[in-house]
Amino acid sequence: MSLQIEHLRSLKSQKSARRGTGSDGVVIGLINNMPDSALEATQNQFSRLLSVAADSLHVRLRLSFLPEVPRGPAGLEHLQGDTYWPLEALLRSPLDALIVTGMEPRAPLLQEEPYWERMGRLLQWADTNTTSSIWSCLAAHVAVERLDGIRRRRLERKRCGVFAHTTLAEHPLLAGVATPLYTPHSRWNELPVDELHAAGYTIVSASPESGADMFIKQTHSLLVFFQGHPEYEPATLLREYRRDVGRFLRGEQPHYPSLPHGYFSPAALELLGAFQRQATAKPAAELLAEFPTAAITDDLHSTWSTGATGIYRNWLAYLASARNKNTQNPPSALASHV
Repeated sequence: MSLQIEHLRSLKSQKSARRGTGSDGVVIGLINNMPDSALEATQNQFSRLLSVAADSLHVRLRLSFLPEVPRGPAGLEHLQGDTYWPLEALLRSPLDALIVTGMEPRAPLLQEEPYWERMGRLLQWADTNTTSSIWSCLAAHVAVERLDGIRRRRLERKRCGVFAHTTLAEHPLLAGVATPLYTPHSRWNELPVDELHAAGYTIVSASPESGADMFIKQTHSLLVFFQGHPEYEPATLLREYRRDVGRFLRGEQPHYPSLPHGYFSPAALELLGAFQRQATAKPAAELLAEFPTAAITDDLHSTWSTGATGIYRNWLAYLASARNKNTQNPPSALASHV
């Protein structure tokens, strides 16, 4: 098995938990901050992507969460089980890398979010104590504002769908990855590309429709940012679209959601168009039961999984190389491109 999810309790009596990363696999902390309804799905998405990308490399994954993210009873029960580490315990353990997911925004300004201060301390810890860290979606927005004061901008409409990106093809994180690079996006905000450039970020992939997709910055360690979601599975955007349709039908949002870009087949679009006409003519919460989920799901295919696997495979190889050299400094082949 190339990926092992490590439980804190099972490691307490093992010497490997106390002697550093050693030669027994790359150790990655995944801080899962998604809403209660998406906690398990997000955990599974990253686990599967890392497992496929690892090939024969042994990856040890430790799951944690930000305690400031508001939770309901179901979410607290899931996080307080054996699988998830308290954040303090995770950060006391040796890690090669950190992945920090996004979270559902609750305040107009990121500085008003309850996790704002914690995220700043976490960013500083990751830069000092890991070889590299990945910051996904809203976590990327928080990290960039904390680092360089660059604030995200609200979009007129949700940027949702699968977009084709041009790439900085010579970058080692893209070795063997075909172009264009397809990546799902699902967000209401964006970071301005010109401000990222001015602050010294390297844009690795981008498109006119989605803006900056993946970008990096070299500080003490390598910081990798995704505004998109390469970890998504084929039906994730469908579930999110259905959720937004449900919010419209319940009167929680005023406008019917736009269809995800470049995602559905012509046959699926016909079904969804017919449902939209019915739903907008007479909105009612019970109509969601008629949403054609089953008829569409079997027709969904991931156009981005190969590229996502390649990027994560290169990232894991980079971590393994740095660990084997017993240094936190990135290999020169990667550092020369940042």
